[in-house]
Amino acid sequence: MQCERCQTLLEEGESYNFHGQVLCEDCYLYLLNPPKACDPTAVAGAVTTRQQLGQSGTAGLTELQKNIYRAIEEKGKITREELLTVVKVKLPELERQIAVLRHCELVRGFKEGDKVYLTKW
Repeated sequence: MQCERCQTLLEEGESYNFHGQVLCEDCYLYLLNPPKACDPTAVAGAVTTRQQLGQSGTAGLTELQKNIYRAIEEKGKITREELLTVVKVKLPELERQIAVLRHCELVRGFKEGDKVYLTKW
């Protein structure tokens, strides 16, 4: 059996049913609680916490978050699809990490033509 969203192979008893779809735990949790990059309360909390801890730039970030930030910094602007090939994670994980970076006011998105890009704040 495999996840209908990400195609990950599933062991017996490791699947979740969500509106008739057979999903892995990661996809199931993602659909129950998707990341929200535009969340003023999360932004206020993240910015305040980082200020209280004396963190700026990539201080306090995980290695994955630092890698995402560096890739964006190096390219200047990058699409999510391009970023996926650089950091080699699944889209739901990338979305979660982008939301964290957005809440910390380190990364922002913008639309140019018909594409959405990520860039430094």
